[in-house]
Amino acid sequence: MTALSPHDGETAFRPDGLKAVFTGEHAWCGEKMMLSSDLDGAVPLAEFLGGDGFSRTIDRYAESHGKADRRAAASFWSLYYFSALTIPYVVARRAERTLPVAFEEMTIAIGEDGLPHAFGLPHEGDWSEGGELVDFVTPLVDCHLARAVALFKEKTGIAPKLAWNNAAVYIDYAFNATDRSPPESDDHWPSRPLFDCPLLANGSRNPFHGCLRHELDAGAVHCRRKVCCLRYMLPGIPGCGELCALPELRKQ
Repeated sequence: MTALSPHDGETAFRPDGLKAVFTGEHAWCGEKMMLSSDLDGAVPLAEFLGGDGFSRTIDRYAESHGKADRRAAASFWSLYYFSALTIPYVVARRAERTLPVAFEEMTIAIGEDGLPHAFGLPHEGDWSEGGELVDFVTPLVDCHLARAVALFKEKTGIAPKLAWNNAAVYIDYAFNATDRSPPESDDHWPSRPLFDCPLLANGSRNPFHGCLRHELDAGAVHCRRKVCCLRYMLPGIPGCGELCALPELRKQ
């Protein structure tokens, strides 16, 4: 009989597989993050974003929106990328599982609409203890987001500060939606420390610092972006309401 290692002891009575992590209101995350072996049409992520396929995809997507501004099309495309990546990652981390999201080890599938459909993982991840959001985010920045943001700039021309702000919105949503702590005030914002902290857990610059803020406007507290996502430049795409960085667009 083989003895259990300490790590095995920690996980022996935990349910296996991503389906056990993505349940309830976030069950849909299992359709956006799965094993590469289960993802139809998967291609290596580094090969796709680093090659000509990504540029051609953005060109076609801009063309489908009436030859819209390419930067606006790329920014909107990145919203789907970051939501499918960061929401499942944070939800899983809250469930004490760290997903293997190293850029070079993942795959991606693109939908018929030209948007990111799902990501593929090399394995189902490892057990991890709970922690603060900045602790969750630091390895995600180091092993994935920094590379992706750099390629977005190189291939599409969107500014890094815009890409980081696009990612910030979904990290903020996922952490707040999975918070179970009692409200400390009328402005209960669990993810606030990430956006107030200038440094990540490893001491490097925090690219999310200042990306989001809470403002009191007409008696209500609203979360606001620092940088506009440019969606107003895409015909037929609705605005993001009070979240918008541009005051004149918040009521559209």
